[in-house]
Amino acid sequence: MKNVILSADGDSKVYSVPDEVADELDAYCMMFQKWLWKSPHAEGFRTDKGICYDETDFIDYLNKWIFPNQPSQLIENLGWLDDFDTGRPSNYKACPWYNF
Repeated sequence: MKNVILSADGDSKVYSVPDEVADELDAYCMMFQKWLWKSPHAEGFRTDKGICYDETDFIDYLNKWIFPNQPSQLIENLGWLDDFDTGRPSNYKACPWYNF
């Protein structure tokens, strides 16, 4: 398991995720967004104006559909970061980041 930082135009949160997710974070996030539009299991996220979700929904998706035997979990809420590159703690500088 590796750490990543996820946000949805709000607080940045550190999650422990399977290595494959951390190594290919952009690809897994894009796969999730496609799933939101196409899967019958994602109908609850669709509205007449688009889709509504945040990073917790991505973690739920990973845990339920992609890596049920390697559950991802929240490690720490870093809060709002005015400048992502300079605002994150040094122990998380190398973590991949994705903002939904």
